[in-house]
Parts: sequence; C-alpha cells; structure tokens
Amino acid sequence: MLPAAAVFHFPWEVKSGRVVEGTSLRTFGRLTSYESEESRATLSSHNALEEHTVTIKTQFVEPFNPIMGAQYLVLGEVENVEGVGVVVQARVLNCVDGVNVPLLQKAINEQRAFFEEREEREEKSAKRSRLDDG
Repeated sequence: MLPAAAVFHFPWEVKSGRVVEGTSLRTFGRLTSYESEESRATLSSHNALEEHTVTIKTQFVEPFNPIMGAQYLVLGEVENVEGVGVVVQARVLNCVDGVNVPLLQKAINEQRAFFEEREEREEKSAKRSRLDDG
C-alpha cells in the first residue's frame, strides 16, 4: 500500500510546530539563502505582516542550482534538529517562480475544506451504516 500523500502546510504552520516530526508535507516559499557546504536553504513567506522562514535540508536534492529570490515548492519530511529547530528534509525541491502565491494559498484552503467536508460525509455514512446494522 502506498503512503498517504503529503499534505500542504503553510510555512507559518511548519515553523509553529503544528506539524509532527516525521510527517511528510508540502510547503512553499521564496529562496532567501542557500549554504551549499551545510546543504541548507531557507525559504520565506509572508502571512499578514509577518515574515516566516522554513529551513530546508537539501542533501537529497543536490546538486542544487539555486535561484535566489525565486519561489520554490518543497516535498519532504519534518525533522527537529537540535540547535536549529524544525527543518524539512527535502525529497523534491522545485522552482515554481511566477506562481501566483495568493491563488496557491486559496487553492490550499479550498483543498482543505474539500477534504474536511468529505471526511464529515464519510463519518456520517459510517454512523448511518452502524445504526442500520445495529
């Protein structure tokens, strides 16, 4: 059986610790720094008036030809690294410069709403099924 698909998380959710260590996720942000000798990059994104950063370990996606200031989409796993905090171990790191970030955020919210609604319908259906059987 295939593992569950990685869920989109906003950068501010990743940094806040709402994502459990070992969880696969997708996130995005603008590349603000890259340290090749450390295999580490930093993505940043704005929410309201705050700038949020996410540290990305890039060792599995190297050689990596960074485009500073470009938008990137990351697929990876969350790790807690002592002295650094929450880090995403990148499995895929794609440049998506030119993406409409507000539209991407809206799409993520719409997808979440759809999944929540679908889960509620499935729960109601399962509850009805148990009542019919009982």
